Amino acid sequence: MSLLGNSARRIRADELQVNEAAYPDWVSGAECLPVAGSRVFCTAGLAEVVKILGKTGDGSRLLELRLEGINQPFFVAASNIRVAPAE
Repeated sequence: MSLLGNSARRIRADELQVNEAAYPDWVSGAECLPVAGSRVFCTAGLAEVVKILGKTGDGSRLLELRLEGINQPFFVAASNIRVAPAE
C-alpha cells in the first residue's frame, strides 16, 4: 500500500485558489478588505464574512466565513477571496 494514498482523492493546487474569472469585476480581499456581514466569493462559492482576525503569512487578513446553508464557519486568507466593487 502506498503512503501517498489514492491520488484521485487529493486536492489539486488550483482548487485552493479562488477563480477570478467567475467574478472578473470583483477585487481581491487583500486590495479591499471586507467588513463583517459582507458577501464575498471564495473557492467554495458565495459566503458571508463572520469575523476579521489577525494577519496571514502573505500579509493579508484572516477571515472567518460562513457558506449559505452550512452552519460551520471556516477560515480563509483575504488574498484568496473576491469582494464586490464599491457602488
